[in-house]
Amino acid sequence: MTKYKSRLHKGLIDWFLFGAMAFLVILGALCIMSAVNAVDFSNAVVRTHIIALPLGFLAFFAAWSFNYQIFDEQWKPLYGIILALLIGVLLFGTYQRGSKSWFVFPFFSMQPAEICRVLTILAAAAFLDRQGRNMRDLRTLVWLGVLIAPVFGLIMLQPDFSSIVITFPALLVLLYCAGVNVFYLALVFAFAAVAGFFTVAWTFLYLHPQWLDYKLLDVFFKLSDHILYMGVFVLLTGLAGYVAWWLFKQLRIFLPSFYFVLATLVVAAGFFAGVFADHQMKPYQRKRVEAFLAPQSDPQGASYNVLQAQIAMGSGGIFGKGLFSGTQSRLGFVPEKHTDFILAVVGEELGLWGTLLVLGLYLVILWRIAVVAYLASDRYGYLVCSGIFGMFLTYMLINFGMLIGLFPVAGIPLPFISYGGSNLVSSMLALGVVQSVYARRITSA
Repeated sequence: MTKYKSRLHKGLIDWFLFGAMAFLVILGALCIMSAVNAVDFSNAVVRTHIIALPLGFLAFFAAWSFNYQIFDEQWKPLYGIILALLIGVLLFGTYQRGSKSWFVFPFFSMQPAEICRVLTILAAAAFLDRQGRNMRDLRTLVWLGVLIAPVFGLIMLQPDFSSIVITFPALLVLLYCAGVNVFYLALVFAFAAVAGFFTVAWTFLYLHPQWLDYKLLDVFFKLSDHILYMGVFVLLTGLAGYVAWWLFKQLRIFLPSFYFVLATLVVAAGFFAGVFADHQMKPYQRKRVEAFLAPQSDPQGASYNVLQAQIAMGSGGIFGKGLFSGTQSRLGFVPEKHTDFILAVVGEELGLWGTLLVLGLYLVILWRIAVVAYLASDRYGYLVCSGIFGMFLTYMLINFGMLIGLFPVAGIPLPFISYGGSNLVSSMLALGVVQSVYARRITSA
């Protein structure tokens, strides 16, 4: 066991970070109670949230008092815990909302993917911390991909796309801050873009079969189901890579052939990732994609949630209708108002100023995480804070962007504000780790 040089200074806590988190937690509790006040299951929601609150604060203070550097030392057992939790939920979990993502206990349920997200950041940061001069080597990125692929694969088998949506950008931020070659990061972006393109395109054709009358689109749609078509596509991709290399050579643009091989592999890998995602998608998840692509096409169906949430936010005006006084949310026009669309409740009842207050508090949290990363006494602490920064940034961008139509509805809660015990505990755990880095930012000899 490594003898850590860092030590905890009693009472050393970032009060800006803690204050912003605590204010959001209090505001979130009030908004959740307001959102479910008029529904039949309000008692169950409030009871579960009351159970989650002390557990969240316990996780926060435990992580704060615990030396974060132990995660760097014990990252392999930590990785084993991640896999054990994700395999366990597939074997012994319970289906809720179409996904086998939950452990159900007598008084509460737990979604292990939420906790695993934070643990994955801790383990990935430890792996990258050990790379040193190999950080810009492609092999580092490949080995990290080998470590992360089983985690993402197990999450997709549930399926729980929202966890991937949050974790993937957080890991990209972590990689960038770790110093990975920007070209290789661009390849990762390209992989995600290719996978996303095929998934969205096939979803659109699935929902609009009339387009399959065109022979070319019909062949494209069958790419995800026929092994022969898949093989032909891979061969054509390789041929396109060779032709691109030949054309560049003829134009006297001399780029290493290695780049063209990598680009071809990225397209092929993105294609197969898209095939896997397409096979795992549920009908309701396809409807969410349709609502994003054409929100006005089905106002009573796929687009209903987003349009009603936007109406509720707009009806609040500048000062809002007051807590427990929202009409759109309390009368049931806004579905999932205590989870995915909690911001609609904030906008309707607290108005523009309340929405800006929530946004401002999140910006304070991001600011303080960035400051703690800068003050970290070691590289591991810096990397951990970078990954957690990316996680909360993604949460914020998606939740605010979802309501204005920039992102599709993804079933992603807004930490500290939305209902969800597992998310609340994991989010407070993450900020507790950041506080641990802050508390140990000064080293002793």
